[in-house]
Amino acid sequence: MNRTDQASGEAGTVTVTGNGWAEAEPDLVTVSVAVECRAPSVAGAYAAAGQSLSAAAAALREHGVGPADLRTNGLSVRADLAWRDGEGQKLVGYVAAGSLAVRLRDVDNAATAISRAVESGGDNVRLDSLQLVLSDGSAVLAQAREAAWQDAFRAATQFASLSSATLGRVLSVTEQRAAPGPVPVAGLQRASAVEGPAIEPGRNRVEAGVTVTWELLH
Repeated sequence: MNRTDQASGEAGTVTVTGNGWAEAEPDLVTVSVAVECRAPSVAGAYAAAGQSLSAAAAALREHGVGPADLRTNGLSVRADLAWRDGEGQKLVGYVAAGSLAVRLRDVDNAATAISRAVESGGDNVRLDSLQLVLSDGSAVLAQAREAAWQDAFRAATQFASLSSATLGRVLSVTEQRAAPGPVPVAGLQRASAVEGPAIEPGRNRVEAGVTVTWELLH
C-alpha cells in the first residue's frame, strides 16, 4: 500500500489520506470482433460484411454465448478512394465495416470461442480488443476500501502520538475513488489459427483511497 499524509491546518484535528488495493481473478472476457470488406459495389461490400458478422456470431452462439452477451455495434459503408498519378483520387470500390461486442463468461474456453469466431468469419475478420474484467467488483472494492481505511488510521495514530495526543471521533470521511480499469491482453491484434493464442487471466487490481479527519484529544 502507498500512503499520502496531509497534516490539517485546523487546531485539534488531523487529516490523513490513505490508499489501499485488493486483487481478484477476472471472471469475464470482453471482446470486440470486427469485419472490413471491400467490393466494387455498395451492395457487395455490405452483403459480404453482413455474412462475415453473421458467421462469427453463429460460431459464438455455438460456444454458449447468449443473446444478452452478444451485440452488433453497427454496420457502415464508405467509398474506397485511391490516388492515381495524373488522375487524383478515384473511386475504386466500397468498404463495409461492422463489429460485434461479446462477453464471454467461460474464461477457460474463451480462446477457443474467439478462434472459432475469427475462423468462421474468414479473412475479413479481425480481433479489435480483448479485456479481462470482473463481472462484479463490489467485494474486491470493499477489501480495497478497508485497506485504505487501515492505512489512514495507522498514519493518523502516528501523527497523534507525535503530537502527544490520541485520536478522537471521526469528523469527516471522503472517498477518493480510483478507476479500477480492466487488464488488457497485449498482442492479440489478429488471430487466424483454430486454437489461437492462450488467454492468461492473471489478477485484476482494484484501488481505493479515503481522506479522513479525526479530532485530536490532548
